[in-house]
Amino acid sequence: MRLGIVNDLPVVAEGLRRYIADHGGHEVAWIALSGEEAVEKCRRERPDLILMDLRMEGMDGVEATKHIMASTPCAILLVTASIAANSELIFRAMGAGAIDVVPTPSPETGAEALYAKIDSLTRLLGQRVPRTTRVPVVQTSRKLVAIGSSAGGPAALSVLLAALPADLDAAVIVVQHVDAEFAPGLADWLGTTSKLPVRLAREGEPPLRGTVLIAGTNDHLILRASGALGTTPHPQDSAYRPGVDVFFESAARHWRGDLIGVLLTGMGRDGAAGLKKIRGAGHHTISQDQASCAVYGMPKAAAELGAAVEILPLDAIAPALAARCGLKPPIP
Repeated sequence: MRLGIVNDLPVVAEGLRRYIADHGGHEVAWIALSGEEAVEKCRRERPDLILMDLRMEGMDGVEATKHIMASTPCAILLVTASIAANSELIFRAMGAGAIDVVPTPSPETGAEALYAKIDSLTRLLGQRVPRTTRVPVVQTSRKLVAIGSSAGGPAALSVLLAALPADLDAAVIVVQHVDAEFAPGLADWLGTTSKLPVRLAREGEPPLRGTVLIAGTNDHLILRASGALGTTPHPQDSAYRPGVDVFFESAARHWRGDLIGVLLTGMGRDGAAGLKKIRGAGHHTISQDQASCAVYGMPKAAAELGAAVEILPLDAIAPALAARCGLKPPIP
């Protein structure tokens, strides 16, 4: 891929250029030392992927992302010295269209995390898949919405949750590929726009009607036979933690009411097999369509498996959920 590098520290920008050169297989199209310069260079020569710094003098990474996505949209990977310290900026940038974040490499930490992100995006950007057909599914009165997402997920979740009604008659569980240190900030950020309360899931509690619970540990979130939420380290060889497949499969096995599985933007295949199991158990399933995905990997895999009853644009998913879940009856 052809990459653009945006960082207002020349030594860091040059370091990123060298890491890319050392990795091989990619070309640095340009280096911008400010957000303003990045917007202009992207207009003149749009790369396949931009490595975007967050904290810069003048136009920061959030504003640069907004301008680029409005005029010459392309994939943007946030590269920042501290994910934990910059969580608010990260969520704002993802809300503007950035698809993922990775720590800035250094001689002490190495660049493996950066290489892994770039390689995944190289494989997954720009894939195509046909739509599946819609099939009716039986509903029951007790409702759980299980949502899985990865790269680009925070921005997609923000849009989806903000559009759900405050009196949604369902519990909502979200499994987003995110490190445990990042999860509390994600929940807080999503809660700023959601009409439903949003917080991290707790071991031993049941899914709660009208509440969004987010997987918040580096173990996998599961639904136990008792109906309570729990965590497990297995499978230990899972590439993504917490795993969407792990939760979807446990929910398909143990949830006794109506279950709706939703798979949003993300790289890889996690969630596709689990969504297939939810559908196989007689429940409704939805995956995000290609046009509205930041990375069409996980939903593509679901479509290939025939796991999605419906494939919908992001802005149509919340209305579909509201229609299927219904609204809580008014209090007498």
